[in-house]
Amino acid sequence: MTSNATAESPDITSVEVPTHWYNLAAELSEPIPPHLHPGTKEPVGPEDLAPLFPAGLIAQEVTPEIYIEIPEPVREVYKMWRPSPLIRARRFEQALNTKARIYVKYEGVSPVGSHKTNSAVAQAYYNSVDGVKKLTTETGAGQWGSALAFAGALFDIDVEVWQVRASYESKPYRRHLIETYGGTIHSSPSELTEAGRAILAATPDTTGSLGMAVSEAVEAAVKDPQARYALGSVLNHVVLHQSVIGLEAVEQLALVESGGADLVVGCAGGGSNLAGLAFPFLREKLHGRSDPKVLAAEPSACPSITKGEYRYDHGDVAGLTPLLKMHTLGMDFIPDPIHAGGLRYHGMSPALSHTVELGLVEGVAIEQREAFAAGVLFARTQGIVPAPESTHAIAAAVAQVRDSDAEDVVVIGLSGHGQLDLPAYSEFLAGNV
Repeated sequence: MTSNATAESPDITSVEVPTHWYNLAAELSEPIPPHLHPGTKEPVGPEDLAPLFPAGLIAQEVTPEIYIEIPEPVREVYKMWRPSPLIRARRFEQALNTKARIYVKYEGVSPVGSHKTNSAVAQAYYNSVDGVKKLTTETGAGQWGSALAFAGALFDIDVEVWQVRASYESKPYRRHLIETYGGTIHSSPSELTEAGRAILAATPDTTGSLGMAVSEAVEAAVKDPQARYALGSVLNHVVLHQSVIGLEAVEQLALVESGGADLVVGCAGGGSNLAGLAFPFLREKLHGRSDPKVLAAEPSACPSITKGEYRYDHGDVAGLTPLLKMHTLGMDFIPDPIHAGGLRYHGMSPALSHTVELGLVEGVAIEQREAFAAGVLFARTQGIVPAPESTHAIAAAVAQVRDSDAEDVVVIGLSGHGQLDLPAYSEFLAGNV
C-alpha cells in the first residue's frame, strides 16, 4: 500500500473517541447461528438471559443494527484513555529486516492496562441503569477482573471475581489490583459454589480453567436476585464494545497509509480482542475499500480455532450457559497452565468463529516459547513489555514479515502491557518456559 509522508509520526492519536460501536454481524452474508437454551435446545429469548444480564446488553446480543450509539456516560469514561495510540514500530521493523510497515494498536494505556476496560465500563453502566448492585465474573490472567472491578467502582457496583487457580497463584499482583479497586476475589475452583465443590471433589489438584470459573460466577449470579453476571469475552455484546479498538485504528491508519491494512493480527482466547480490532477492518473489506488478511493467533496449548470443532457447546464446565455455535475443544477441556492465562479458554466467540467459517479470518497456533521470544524482541526494540497474551499476536506477525521485501502494511493488536506478568518473562529468560 502507499505510505503518506506523515507516516514519520511515531504515534497517531489525533482522532475522536468513537460515538458508536460497530456490529459486523449485521453486515455479514449469513447470520451468526443463534444461542440455544441448554434445556429446550431452542433459540434463547430475552427472558432466558434476564437472570444473567441487564436489558441493554440482552438487546445488544441480538441487535440487527449496524451501529449502536455509545451512551455518553460510557464515552466520557472512555475519554480517560481513548483514543489509544497507533504506534509505528520502526525499530521492531529494523530488527526483523523487513520492508513491511508495522503499526501497533496499543490498549495498554487503559487504567488497568488492557483492552478489557472497553467492555467492562459499558457492562457496568448498563447494569447500573437497571439498578444492579452486584456483578459476578470470572477472570483468567486477571485483566478482565481488574477491569470490571475498576468499572464497578465508577458505577457503585460490588464486583465478585472467580480467578482461575493457575493465575490466582502465579499472578498475585492482579489479585491485589482487583482488591485495590474494591473487588472481592476467589481462587477457582472454590468451595463457595456447587460447581466448584463438584470439580474439587473430582479433581482436587486441578489448575482450573476459565470454563470452571464461568460456572462458579454464573451460579453465584443466578442464586442472588440482586446480582447479575458479566462476561469478559465471547458473547456478541462484548465483541460489540471492543469495536472501538478497530474503529479508531482504521481512522488512524488512514492518516498515514493510502489503502488500509494488508495484514491485521491479534491474539484470540475468547475472541473479543481480535474481533474488536479486526471487525472494522473487515467492514472495509466488505465494502471494497481494502482487502486485509486477518490472523487469529491462539496458543498451541489451547487451539480452539486450529484444532477444535465448529459446533454447539456450553461456555462453561457445568453446562449452565446457553449453547453457543463456536470453535471448541470441548467444555471439559483443561488447558496446560501456560502464562497467557487470558487465552486458556476451550471455546471461541461465535461471531469470530462465524467469520472463520466464512473465510474472513484465519487461525494460527503459536508455541509459548515462540510467543515470549517475540515479546522480548518487541520490548527490547520498542520499550513496551507486552502481555503474554499479546505476544502471540506479535509472534504471528513476525512469522509473516521477517526478512520480507513486501511493503505490506501490518496492524498488530497489542491488547495490554505485561508489567504485572514479569515473573513469566523471568521464567522464560531463565530457560524454564
